[in-house]
Amino acid sequence: MTLPLIGILRGVSPDEAVDVAEAVLAAGINQIEVPLNSPNPLESIRRLVAAFGDRAVIGAGTVLIPAQVRDVYAAGGRLIVSPNCRPAVIEETYKLGMASWPGIVTPSEAFDALDAGATGLKLFPAVQVGLEGMKAVRAVLPAGTLLYAVGGVGVDNFAEWRAAGVDGAGLGSALYKPGQSASRVGKQAQALVDAWLAGEQ
Repeated sequence: MTLPLIGILRGVSPDEAVDVAEAVLAAGINQIEVPLNSPNPLESIRRLVAAFGDRAVIGAGTVLIPAQVRDVYAAGGRLIVSPNCRPAVIEETYKLGMASWPGIVTPSEAFDALDAGATGLKLFPAVQVGLEGMKAVRAVLPAGTLLYAVGGVGVDNFAEWRAAGVDGAGLGSALYKPGQSASRVGKQAQALVDAWLAGEQ
């Protein structure tokens, strides 16, 4: 079973990426992004793909321009996550057969993203939009559109976000902060997974 969760390893370095990602995978999160504003992110992605490419979807976050999409693809990444909605980035991602998760807040951005070929939508920052704002956006989206909440969602509020209609979540600082050990990240990952699954009850 693939959980609808994306692990965000912002700030991870290549030398620690594999150990940290292994702990995240052990908890059941098998979609992992290394934001491009991390140290030497493409090297981290290469190492993660070499270690886990057969059992995880590895890619990049904070992808802002089409050239970065191509760089991630060349490194073996197959997941592109952005904080914004830029159709050229989505179209390049789609053309290369990669998963595309652009950031949206408004219905206009949502429909532009879907028109460009987005796999799903990243509601970001979710904490700013809030549950009521999310429900208003969700109400106008085409049936079957995947909507992940990112930014301010976690153990304490997964249940209410799930009840309100999100399909998944991106997990940032609640999962990993630079300098944290793999064992600590593993515990945080397990707590997040447990809380997400509890929301299914």
